[in-house]
Amino acid sequence: MASRPVAPHRDYGFFAPDSVTRKVWGYPTTPLTGIVRAVVVEEFDPNLVAAVHQTGANYNRLDTRYARTVQYFAAVAFADSQTVTKMADVLVKIHSKAIGIEPVSGNRYDANDPDSQLWILVTGWHSVLKAYEMFGPGKLTEDEERQYWAECAIAAELQTCDPAAVPRSRDEVRAYFAEWKPRLASSLSTHQMINQLLNGVNAVLADRKGVLRLVRPVANVLIRKSTIASLPHHMRELANVRQSRFTDAWVTLMVRFLMRTAHRSLPLQRFLLAQIAPKTLPIVEPHWRGLTPDNPVVLTPEEARHQWGYVRPSEAHHDLRARQQARVFGEGLAPSDEGLIESQAVLGRLA
Repeated sequence: MASRPVAPHRDYGFFAPDSVTRKVWGYPTTPLTGIVRAVVVEEFDPNLVAAVHQTGANYNRLDTRYARTVQYFAAVAFADSQTVTKMADVLVKIHSKAIGIEPVSGNRYDANDPDSQLWILVTGWHSVLKAYEMFGPGKLTEDEERQYWAECAIAAELQTCDPAAVPRSRDEVRAYFAEWKPRLASSLSTHQMINQLLNGVNAVLADRKGVLRLVRPVANVLIRKSTIASLPHHMRELANVRQSRFTDAWVTLMVRFLMRTAHRSLPLQRFLLAQIAPKTLPIVEPHWRGLTPDNPVVLTPEEARHQWGYVRPSEAHHDLRARQQARVFGEGLAPSDEGLIESQAVLGRLA
């Protein structure tokens, strides 16, 4: 059977085909373990878990929420500049809804807050790299690692955080997480949320039939245990999860073997991605096939914003954000869904 035609991207986006970002983010560990770890670690920020818990999205529609998350992250690494810049703009609108009062401290939270966005960015890029190192080819060279974090700072320009605040080396990443450690928190909501995410395979593949239905429990165990194996012990304690060193060892070996098997088979990678984030396939296929884009250039986010008519995320949609603040903190109403509704044209359906 002939393969489906794949359209090339308009340009290379923000990262070259031989960039470290594409090397790491293009490995099958990213959608299968790296982003799972990222969304788990994010929940130790009490403001973030309050925002996500308030929406109920991880309980009501974890499958589409995870698919949209994978799609956005993949777009940053592999899509053309117009696609990514549009997504970044819509993301500010989506996050305008995630505001409220953190119940333990009584402080306000805002998902567009620069510190919260930096936490999401660094945990995402660190988790994807951690999964690549544990379950993939192993550690990057020092030069590759410096390039990786320099490229992370480029991705920061697509969020409301300050690119200058992004750590640029393994030591700086350690220092960043050490600085965050006293701020990490655990609550019943945290435990519920993390348990839901660790068992996410059951939710994402809930309606599958045939072979997928049979392998779903095994896949859930492997993803759950491998994610826990990648967490430092203080995070395991905060998450209220326990796992022996023996389990850490065998699941690491097993998942490493499975990821390397997937890496050697593009048809298998396509099949797996189609199950968890099907709209991501047109984003990564041009890279997999080595297609030259219509305009084979790498742009900076600033160049892309100028070309496609957008402003920096930190400067975007202050009118919408102000209306949401007035609704929630002034009138005691729920925030509007206009950003989420608009996002469906860019990131796919909500449910």
